[in-house]
Amino acid sequence: MIQKSQELRSEPWRNRKKRLKLLLDYIFVHRSELQRALGVDLNKSPQETDVSEIYPVITEIKQARSQLRDWSLPESYHSSMTFLGTSAKVHFEPKGVVLIIAPWNYPFNLTIGPLVSAIAAGNCVVLKPSEFTPATANFIKNMCESIFDKSMVQVLEGDAKVSENLTLLPFDHIFFTGSPQVGKLVMQAASKNLTSVTLELGGKSPTIVDETANIKDAAKKIAWGKWINAGQTCVAPDYLFVHESKYAQFVETLGRFSEKIYGNEEDYTSIINQHHFERLSNIIDDGVSKGGRIVYGGKADKGTCRIYPTLFTDLPQDSKLLQEEIFGPILPVISYQDLSEVISRINSLPKALSLYMFSKNKQNIKRILSETSSGTAVINDAVLQFGHPTMPFGGVNNSGIGKAHGKHGFISFSNEKSVLTQRIGITMAQTLYPPFTGFKNWMLNILLKYF
Repeated sequence: MIQKSQELRSEPWRNRKKRLKLLLDYIFVHRSELQRALGVDLNKSPQETDVSEIYPVITEIKQARSQLRDWSLPESYHSSMTFLGTSAKVHFEPKGVVLIIAPWNYPFNLTIGPLVSAIAAGNCVVLKPSEFTPATANFIKNMCESIFDKSMVQVLEGDAKVSENLTLLPFDHIFFTGSPQVGKLVMQAASKNLTSVTLELGGKSPTIVDETANIKDAAKKIAWGKWINAGQTCVAPDYLFVHESKYAQFVETLGRFSEKIYGNEEDYTSIINQHHFERLSNIIDDGVSKGGRIVYGGKADKGTCRIYPTLFTDLPQDSKLLQEEIFGPILPVISYQDLSEVISRINSLPKALSLYMFSKNKQNIKRILSETSSGTAVINDAVLQFGHPTMPFGGVNNSGIGKAHGKHGFISFSNEKSVLTQRIGITMAQTLYPPFTGFKNWMLNILLKYF
């Protein structure tokens, strides 16, 4: 595989474009098979699979194919007076052999999305899908073996120990999607080989509904963004601030839209396994034991591994629901009086992957964007930023390192090699060579002052 990566380094971009077309065609031809696999693993409906798994990947492939020629061209950079006569360009070369470790919550989307970027950049790839979604992992393995030579893309299945051992190998780049806790271990292992990393992590993504928000519009969008995939979404709203003047109306409206959108069990995804079902059940119990009130939902079915949309109010700050990332269909709702209180509470926690603000007040929006930090932010909607094909997606500090999607994903899997070309003969730089005569001292003073 190392030898193959050297061949890919100099191949034309058209070859990569052809591989992406093969990938796109395979997905369309085997769409129903993929829908069945996700139905087995997560009880996802075919429609939710289309929306949350297939469509984002197809969009990513189409974007890469249409822009790959432009992405691959060297970028020219302006030169100052000191570098007069030089040519400054950045060449994009593949990093080499890369490792992609994918999670279970969107097992196709979050495996194949990074693969698209890695292929577009010209890398060889080792894919490690999640062991918790075996049907989807098997689909991915069959797909890659049908399309790619094994010297280019290999799919390795297995448990967490396999992933751990892989991170110890001297890959040229590691792309990991998962929790901050595991992300730290991946980064620690990668550091032993000075392997670069892209870490797509998570955290508690805050959502604010201020006194100027359109309550019906905000409730509908939050209900969809929170309950899709049963809340098992890294960018899902994790806790919600609502201005006290709209609090009661909003809670009632959110419950109504939750029932309207996800009242049909056939449209509702299951919790991934019994372990996470018990984890979520325990944090619900913790919230109730500490005085929190369930104002909507609370229903759970252990047999089908489903926990239905659940709204909590009156939670104390030390409850698990307000301290830990929930990663499930439970949403704490907090009443607030002043935006400064919201900003203070957001900034008391590690930086989130996403932040959502529902407001018509430009000053409030400006304050939230300037006085808090998050990997992404969305105004008057939720979750949509992940699917945007050209914007960079990623976290900051605890919620992630590096960016994905579109050209930003291409760059993550590329070495941005600076190439400076100098003219032969007398150059401006030579005026600064020793010995330093009076003229050269004068030139140095001019350089320092004006250039």
